[in-house]
Amino acid sequence: MVRPCRHRLGEKLTAQWMAHLCGLCLALRGDHGQLARIVTNYDGLLISVLTEAQAERPDEGRRTAGPCPLRGMRTASVAHGEGARLAAAVSLVLASAKMRDHVADGDGMLARGPVAFAARRVAASWDRAGARTGSDVGFDTAVLVDAVDRQTGIETLAGPGTPVLTVTEPTETATSAAFAYTAVLAGRPRNAVPLAEAGRLFGRLAHLLDAVEDREADAASGAWNPLTATGTPLEEARRLADDAVHGIRLALREVEFSDGGLAHRLLVHELPNSVHRAFGTVSCAHGTGPYAPPGTPGGPLPPEPPRRDRRGLLAGCAVWLGLACTCQLCCGTYEDPWSREQKEGPCTNCDCSGCGDCGNCCECCNCCGEDGCCDGCDCGCDCGC
Repeated sequence: MVRPCRHRLGEKLTAQWMAHLCGLCLALRGDHGQLARIVTNYDGLLISVLTEAQAERPDEGRRTAGPCPLRGMRTASVAHGEGARLAAAVSLVLASAKMRDHVADGDGMLARGPVAFAARRVAASWDRAGARTGSDVGFDTAVLVDAVDRQTGIETLAGPGTPVLTVTEPTETATSAAFAYTAVLAGRPRNAVPLAEAGRLFGRLAHLLDAVEDREADAASGAWNPLTATGTPLEEARRLADDAVHGIRLALREVEFSDGGLAHRLLVHELPNSVHRAFGTVSCAHGTGPYAPPGTPGGPLPPEPPRRDRRGLLAGCAVWLGLACTCQLCCGTYEDPWSREQKEGPCTNCDCSGCGDCGNCCECCNCCGEDGCCDGCDCGCDCGC
């Protein structure tokens, strides 16, 4: 749900965001093997971000990771420790739930018996893996599993006239528990209450936006959708989504952070963009469309003549795929996958003033507080507001 644009993040916060994304991926691999890395997701890394944001010494939760194709074969400072492991545990359990849900709905290949059987086995192993890692950091994933188990029963009983928030409650409970536990890991127990509220509303928002985005596809396939099943109109879903975004902003004002720049940016400034994206309203001006391969119209220039240190065809393609997946080909400074030359994405110097929510850094005071002024705003910009 939270897919930040690098231009709105800026260089400093982009580096922090990538550190948490890589840290989650490596935590999954380190504890559970290569296959577990496929559950790496942007929303899961928020747990790691919140833990580090509250820590008295955030830099202690970093280490240098080796070269990786997704970073253009460069080393990087990545998040590690209890925050990343909690994020891994939560990601595994919730990915397991999503997989079982797809099996129950008979989506795509999962409608086939052998594939569904294998998927259930993988989901069960992720449940156990998440429970082990959660136990290692003192978090009982049973609250997540219980929420997932209750979801099926609630959906079975829901019908026209059922409040849609009845359906979103299990998701709210699960994310509330995960957000609140970051305060325990960081040694800030007084933050647990406001973070629980922020997590509850984040879960609500995630469930609503997922329902909005899947609404047409679910109708075409006959799959269950909370908005359709309960008869909730899009206007009501939008109102609830906007209220959740506002509630998260208010809850975070009560949280004591050591360095809350990235958490603020993601949860206060990026969530409205997620709502715009789901409902088809204005979001980022330069878009997030598909990326053209080198040498094709709209793509980067083809590699220059061979150099002694250039990569081969297959290795370069692997690096290009990684750069595309992390948006560096569009919005970042990157090393050419084949020639290794330093290049900038086509959007690096674009005008983001039309990006919707605080696209122009020096106008951030216009959107942080209810009354148009920055009330503790720390969005990573240096505009003196």
